[in-house]
Amino acid sequence: MACPHLETIGLTPPTPFQSVYREDCTQCFDSIDDPSGLDVCLQCFNGGCAGDRLHNKLHHVLQGHPLALNIRRTRKVVVRDEPPAKMSKLAIAAETEEDRYDTALAVKCLDCNTELDKTSPKLAPIVDSIMKANTFSRKEEVKAWEQELTSCEHILLLQQHASKKIEQGALGHCFACDLKENLWLCLECGNLGCGRQQMGGVDGNSHALGHAQASGHGVAVKLGSITPEGTADVYCYRCDDERIDDNLGEHLAHWGIVLAERQKTEKSLTEMQIEQNLKWDFSMTTEDGKELKPLFGAGLTGLKNLGNSCYLASILQCLFDMPSFQERYFRPGDDLPLVQDPAEDLETQLRKIADGLWSGRYSKPDLDVIGESGINHQKGLAPAMLKHLIGRGHEEFSTMRQQDAFELLQHLLKLITRSQHPGNLGDPTQQFRFVLEQRLQCLGCNRVRYSTNEQDSIFIDVPLEKISADDGTEASPAAYKAVTLKQCLDNFTASEMVELTCTACGSKDGFTKRSLFKTFPDTLVVNARKMTVVNWVPIKVDVPVIVPDEAFILDEYLSQGLQPSEEQLPEEPETEAPAFVPDATALAQLEAMGFPRNRCERALHATGNSDANAAMEWLFGHMEDPEIDDPLDLGAESTAGSTSVDPEKIQMLGAMGFEAPQAKKALKETSGDVERAIEWLFSHPNDPGLDEDTPSNPAPPKGPAGSSTLPANFQLSSIVCHKGTSIHAGHYVAFIRKLLDQTPTWVLFNDEKVVEAHDIEEMSKFAYVYFFKRVQI
Repeated sequence: MACPHLETIGLTPPTPFQSVYREDCTQCFDSIDDPSGLDVCLQCFNGGCAGDRLHNKLHHVLQGHPLALNIRRTRKVVVRDEPPAKMSKLAIAAETEEDRYDTALAVKCLDCNTELDKTSPKLAPIVDSIMKANTFSRKEEVKAWEQELTSCEHILLLQQHASKKIEQGALGHCFACDLKENLWLCLECGNLGCGRQQMGGVDGNSHALGHAQASGHGVAVKLGSITPEGTADVYCYRCDDERIDDNLGEHLAHWGIVLAERQKTEKSLTEMQIEQNLKWDFSMTTEDGKELKPLFGAGLTGLKNLGNSCYLASILQCLFDMPSFQERYFRPGDDLPLVQDPAEDLETQLRKIADGLWSGRYSKPDLDVIGESGINHQKGLAPAMLKHLIGRGHEEFSTMRQQDAFELLQHLLKLITRSQHPGNLGDPTQQFRFVLEQRLQCLGCNRVRYSTNEQDSIFIDVPLEKISADDGTEASPAAYKAVTLKQCLDNFTASEMVELTCTACGSKDGFTKRSLFKTFPDTLVVNARKMTVVNWVPIKVDVPVIVPDEAFILDEYLSQGLQPSEEQLPEEPETEAPAFVPDATALAQLEAMGFPRNRCERALHATGNSDANAAMEWLFGHMEDPEIDDPLDLGAESTAGSTSVDPEKIQMLGAMGFEAPQAKKALKETSGDVERAIEWLFSHPNDPGLDEDTPSNPAPPKGPAGSSTLPANFQLSSIVCHKGTSIHAGHYVAFIRKLLDQTPTWVLFNDEKVVEAHDIEEMSKFAYVYFFKRVQI
């Protein structure tokens, strides 16, 4: 029987800008590798599993889309009757998906419960387009090792000194030392200096940086990275970032350097970062060389590295190990959220992650993932949809570069806090909140002032003391003395001097300042900062922090509050917020480019008032705004209720959990800038927003932040560890204390590999973020 839906529904191939979800389901991690395969909607290209969970039929019922392409993939069985052919050339042909898998395709109508002819003139081009289109995860992987580089005003407005030819001999070494590699040519004056010391042992004394700081010249090119095609490492010291010079050939020719005659002799900065990220890894063997035992089961599921995404995987593993996150998002008996686009819904994607990690459905050995000793590990789940969603609109997390795991944790907690928690589903981030109390005391009159701040984490600065050689042997330059957690907490809560003038007695002697806990959280998050500066470059160093494995008490860090013998300082009168004052340097740069002052002020206000390059890009995107030439009126901007707001931006913020009235007001307050609107929302959590149709209800009051009940006993429950000299490079893993066979056991989550951990010393040395759980003894 012919399907009536095929004749009546108009089908169009996916455009390059549409996401095609043809690898895994948008609501769970069932995929094309499962026996029933995946159904891809022929109308919107959503992916729905066709197995026992029937998310394909849920999509059909909700959206009224009956036609789907079923994709099933099975691993080919390779039978070798003879040895493989001898390799005869220095080239390795990459194994393609067609070499490894057989793929079965079938088009069906879920309404008619019938299979359709996929070779028909109407279906064949659609099927072909879906299979050739970049999948959602592939679109992310294309950017995996790329850095989104742009030009800047210092390159666009570059004024080079008088032209001359730099002799080849003068290009041989740094002007201030004998280094002959890692050399950077100042494009403004032709000075040649060595760069900063690079990852992977590339030497450097930062003489090029010193020249830039002394002369004010900003733009330099790395000589060894120049190719005949015109690509090279270009760095702007004034922006302190990598850049692109579209006129590099012309700028080099000014100094007598011809692109066609250059040969690339050194690795680029991106290549070194990739190589270093791949090298940084954690030991997967025991002390006697045996490979660590892989673990499988519920709560023991790995997450695949999407390319520089280990920072995300390690944080997710630690968060979803906590009971509050499991209770909130792992709800196998509940219906899924009824949303139009599951891949763009934060609630759905967090529920998907929880199900993937805790159902045990996906934690099983995979024949394709084999360790060094032939042990099979699991395939791992690819959190591509969640990564895209939480990174959207964020300057850093929307890229595929390595990021700071602690900054990601803070960003994710903000998103979850602001998302909806209906019915009896509580906010899982509440367990992190506590109140820190600050005490100021004037050294002149001894009066005090107490202030409080609600937080979800603390920073501790780890004392750095190198190990000296006292036995005649040379100590390792990278070796630092171990410190205890108590030393770090003592430093964090110690009194310090601050230079302030007392408003009560007029004394200029200053104040003592001390911070203590007013309440303790259920889970204390601690970020350990282990930074030093080498050649003007911040470098992360590895300092072992000794943390007790058993529970420890924090009662001594609880504030006692205002004492009867203390006299409080009088409250200071509130002052009006100062009017917007544009940054003078950035304003001058924009006006030098020919932009009118009113436009410059608007652009600087919209982009944070610091970066002329960002303001210039904003101007190019808002040249047609009707009020672009009007004087900046902050009062009118903040109270205007009739200004239109882009519905797509409201929808984007809505997918992150913000209500439409709040999203509208945030976008109006920030001139439509999504990233700044998110920050505005986080800093105005109780603002009801704007709603022209119906009055909005005020946000429900938040629960108490922490508890002052004693004793306050805490025990280490999980750690995010990092290897590398920069938190924006290297490799992140998670160590989590699990109860295996009724025995507390440390488990290492290294992307998709989940193994029983043994090297506790490595944990303490590379620990970056600690999670301490409050326990009863």
